[in-house]
Amino acid sequence: MRVRGGCAGDAAPPLSVVTGTIDTMMQVCLNGSRTAADGVAVPLTPESMADAAAGAVAAGARDIHVHPKTPCGRDTLSPRVLAVTLSAIRARVPVPVGVTTGAWAEPGPAARLERIRAWTVLPDHASVNWHEPGAEETAALLMERGVGVEAGIRSGTDGAERFAASPLGPGGRYP
Repeated sequence: MRVRGGCAGDAAPPLSVVTGTIDTMMQVCLNGSRTAADGVAVPLTPESMADAAAGAVAAGARDIHVHPKTPCGRDTLSPRVLAVTLSAIRARVPVPVGVTTGAWAEPGPAARLERIRAWTVLPDHASVNWHEPGAEETAALLMERGVGVEAGIRSGTDGAERFAASPLGPGGRYP
């Protein structure tokens, strides 16, 4: 499990913490929770996310983090949207692709788990924000489905403590 801070421009500063083996990797966050109101450069469609991913990989990125969007530009965990988005990006780049599981994309923990269970195309990894309700259950389900987990630790929250205390965290059954 990897530990990370937020996407560039998010409220939380990124953390430079990696659990397990130490490695170097440049991950690009293509859009984060931004919307069309944040500017025309924010990739919102599967095609524009794939274009942005191709440019980022050409510039040296070796991993993609993306927030799939509805046609209205809202973050979503919809199986249909996720499948189209992942397929478009994977058609353009040969690197791992991960997605958000942020509560803003699906506020209820039970509904979030149902969405993840319904995914027909799986990401290589997904971020789980440990300060959000249902984080441990979300991480466990992702791991059961073979999806890697990035532990999102937001400063100013109890996320680090919750992650450290979890059997899925450092020193737990999934080191």
